Amino acid sequence: MGAPAFDSTRWKQRIATLGSSGEVIRINYIDCPPPPSTASRGIILLIHGFPQTSYQFRHVVTPLANAGYRIIAPDYRGAGQSSRPASGYTKTVMASDLIALMSHLETTSKIHIVGHDIGGMVAHAYASRQLSNVASIVWGECPLPGTSAYAADRTTHQVAQFHFIFHSVPDLPEALVAGREGVYLKHFFDKLVYNSAAITDADFGHYVLAYSQPGAMRAAFQVYSAFEKDAEENKEWVKREGKCKVPCMVFSGEMSRHKEEAENMAREVYEDVEAAVVEASGHYLAEENPEGFVKQVLEFIGKHCEG
Repeated sequence: MGAPAFDSTRWKQRIATLGSSGEVIRINYIDCPPPPSTASRGIILLIHGFPQTSYQFRHVVTPLANAGYRIIAPDYRGAGQSSRPASGYTKTVMASDLIALMSHLETTSKIHIVGHDIGGMVAHAYASRQLSNVASIVWGECPLPGTSAYAADRTTHQVAQFHFIFHSVPDLPEALVAGREGVYLKHFFDKLVYNSAAITDADFGHYVLAYSQPGAMRAAFQVYSAFEKDAEENKEWVKREGKCKVPCMVFSGEMSRHKEEAENMAREVYEDVEAAVVEASGHYLAEENPEGFVKQVLEFIGKHCEG
């Protein structure tokens, strides 16, 4: 399945300098408005995963905007062109950066959040802590820390998810991967992609360049080493507040192993859950089948638009 033409003519690439969690951080983001002739239907916040950046949404930003949504697609802390601070990689802190970004953009209506992989974990932290400001959440292709799926990935599925442990070892991953970022990242794409033609050599080079920058892999590893703290925080939140009441759709690639566990996992933390599958896709949904990604997202969030 070929990707649609890459159209960024309406995009604005911006940097926001934010005071978040007691520090100053720069967040790089794409801002794409709907066409002038199209009535605005709200805002969609797209949150990427590892080993990617906001670039992973290059084929879906414009189609989503053409449906009437303002699209905001940031590089989360530590990734892409955003700041790579020495700490702050729990998903609640990473979500607080994006909450600050939306405040910086002076958004007044509830937003729709779409998170893939690590971005799904950040999306959950955002939605569950900002219930009154989120209209809907779409997330998936990640074992959410604090759920039974996550526990299985640290035990039963240790080989497939070896990096959960490896990335948590202090200092060693940085030493072994330095200068070999391309070799390391290629492992994840080769293992998890179904439509391999969707990620070209140029696309792969974009990611390798991003994660070869000083501090980029160190930040990526810290995102993973925070998982146990994330699990603790997520469990405590459900214990204290109950399941999240934001309407939720969990989505998976048709050829992804995460598909089997997705709906049950989401039901552990959300009251209102739908499950969807992006056909002809492995893990990298927005790149492997952009049309299917856009279709699933628009069908779900269209049910939860204000007004």
